[in-house]
Amino acid sequence: MTKRIAIIRGDGIGPEIIAQALAVLDKVAEKFGHTFNYTEAPMGGEAIDLFNDPLPKSSLDTCLNSDSVLLSAVGGPKWDNVSKELRPERGLLRLRAGLGLYANLRPARLFDELRDASPLKSSIIDNGIDFVVVRELIGGAYFGEHTTEKRDGEDYAQDIMGYSEHEIERIAHVAFQTAQKRQKKVCSVDKANVLDSSKLWRKVVTRVAENYPDVILSHMYVDNCAMQLVRSPSQFDVIVTENLFGDILSDEASMITGSIGMIPSSSLGDGTRGLYEPIHGSAPDIAGQDKANPIGMILSTAMMLRYSFDMPKEADAIELAVDKFLKEGFRTGDAMSEGKTLLGCCDTGRAICAKI
Repeated sequence: MTKRIAIIRGDGIGPEIIAQALAVLDKVAEKFGHTFNYTEAPMGGEAIDLFNDPLPKSSLDTCLNSDSVLLSAVGGPKWDNVSKELRPERGLLRLRAGLGLYANLRPARLFDELRDASPLKSSIIDNGIDFVVVRELIGGAYFGEHTTEKRDGEDYAQDIMGYSEHEIERIAHVAFQTAQKRQKKVCSVDKANVLDSSKLWRKVVTRVAENYPDVILSHMYVDNCAMQLVRSPSQFDVIVTENLFGDILSDEASMITGSIGMIPSSSLGDGTRGLYEPIHGSAPDIAGQDKANPIGMILSTAMMLRYSFDMPKEADAIELAVDKFLKEGFRTGDAMSEGKTLLGCCDTGRAICAKI
């Protein structure tokens, strides 16, 4: 099978970690008889430097003409002082909208080998951590109207968090369908005691749930959910929530698993094309030092194989290789502990390739 993959190498540690992910994909192609063709699609800080645009039309066209997109991470202090429309993150928002990617899936799984790296005490994580945050991606406050004006002699700013029924319906279906493949539990997170958008969110999610009688639906306020994630994370299977809440909760979820460098994510729309990326940032402070953890990027390629290319055996091969890597005592710097073997970014990629 031949697949076209758009490659966004990104900024900071981005080029380092995506190089290891591509090496893993090449090994999978060799083992399973596939062909993966890569096309560069500059975005973020790199694209600002080259084209004065965080997402040139040529890069968006490359992504639209590909079967899927791999993205490392974008941004950094070098571009902190550019105008709002030129910031690297604007390219990412435009890419999601341009590809119609409204559902972001972020798994939070605690590897047994990394229990000591979790900030939570053993009594809390004894039942394990294994859930998915399904975040609505192209609505809410991030895509609403943003205004700043003078009122009574001082600056006044507001950001509109708005949702339509169809936007909530489609993300709810993703959450319930994801739960059907897991433990059949969905927790919908909102602030329906205060916000009108959340009242509509709860109403629509409850209605969609009627189509999935095999899935148990519960509701939770976002502040309580933030507390429950550190108090009893094992209670969750699938969490579905709106854009801003999902951004915050998924970052919290990543940290309780021990290392943000281990967590992949996928952004999906109505078709099979997806955007796959680790959830961490570009970490410019360690760029070019061979210190980055490429595992979140590598596991993102496994998600791509599973969800966009319907290659479950190939995805399993990558995930099992990562499990073997950890069980044999190898660690990157962010997850290092006493008695383990420290490897840099390149050696981590080579070791995982060797285990496929």
